Amino acid sequence: AMEEVCAKFVSQKISKTRWRPLPAAALQPPELFATGSWDNEDNRISIWSVGDLGNAGLNNEYQGEPQLLCDIRHNGDVMDMQFLDQERIVVASSTGTVTVFRHHQNNQTLSANQRWEKAHYHVDQDTSCGGAACTGVICSNPEIVSVGEDGRINLFRADQKDAVRTIDNADSSTLHAVTFLRTTEILTVNSIGQLKIWDFRQQRNEPSQIFSLTGDRVPLHCVDRHPNQQHIVATGGQDGMLSIWDIRQGTIPVSLLNAHEAEMWEVHFHPSNPDHLFTCSEDGSLWHWDTSADISEKPSFLHQGGRSTTYFSHNAINQSVVSAWLSNDPTKDRMEITNLIPNQTLSVNSLDVLGPCLVYGTDAEAIYVNRQLFA
Repeated sequence: AMEEVCAKFVSQKISKTRWRPLPAAALQPPELFATGSWDNEDNRISIWSVGDLGNAGLNNEYQGEPQLLCDIRHNGDVMDMQFLDQERIVVASSTGTVTVFRHHQNNQTLSANQRWEKAHYHVDQDTSCGGAACTGVICSNPEIVSVGEDGRINLFRADQKDAVRTIDNADSSTLHAVTFLRTTEILTVNSIGQLKIWDFRQQRNEPSQIFSLTGDRVPLHCVDRHPNQQHIVATGGQDGMLSIWDIRQGTIPVSLLNAHEAEMWEVHFHPSNPDHLFTCSEDGSLWHWDTSADISEKPSFLHQGGRSTTYFSHNAINQSVVSAWLSNDPTKDRMEITNLIPNQTLSVNSLDVLGPCLVYGTDAEAIYVNRQLFA
């Protein structure tokens, strides 16, 4: 299926790739995406168009590679990036600054729209520069939450100069990523294998719940919440394992799945098709986890391990009630795992999925677009 993937070589290591969100009623696939770079003399935020939509070739394949629409210099490595709305992108920098860039579609330019300098910083004397990397941002317009190396959590509001709320010593270790659970609650992951829930309605600067990987304090690098079932959360970390959590019960993961051979950098549930999940890693792989296995379509499942058909049909009935992600061992019951990049060697740092489209970026100074994910 590699023919469906379009590669674009750029002279930059790509740290983040994000689809521009589609308008609520849109039926067409996404057309624009943004990238951010790292570890280059001159890092950039760039906006790309997926290429020539008009000309499908003989076999309906798309012509043309992604086209650069505009770009702008970014101070520091791009650590994270999220669209706030159709026009604005929030960017986390290794310098500790959080910047909102605006994409002007009339003349295809980017400009810095708003900036929170040193939203993250170290206070000890040794660090003369003072900034601490902002490692993660998440948006729920107009709200923006940032987390950082300094263990600090900031709640900003677009177009407001000062932080709405700051939790200074939220964590004594590095916070690596953050996601919204609901409008007033966020979930963070840190460098000692903990998930913490924070409720902004509470005045006290303590997490309302703490979960952790048992035993080894494996740093967690990424987190995503199931789009429809807010109690289901996926995380990935230093050891490449995929962990699925049910935050309603217990304080340890529901399942641990062997995934990558090195750090997992991002995990994403498909936003409209959450039986599909995607992970990417330092080991150069990008995995598609599919728990949507349908008995009628995949009869081979019925013969595996001598399981009875009744077992599977019972599961199928419950599928709508119990998410496939929470079965005791999802891999045994119904999961197909595909590495979408068979021979890549350098790190796949970022991925994003929207509709039938996947975009990912690598240390091989390339961005890749697959517009027929479910073909």
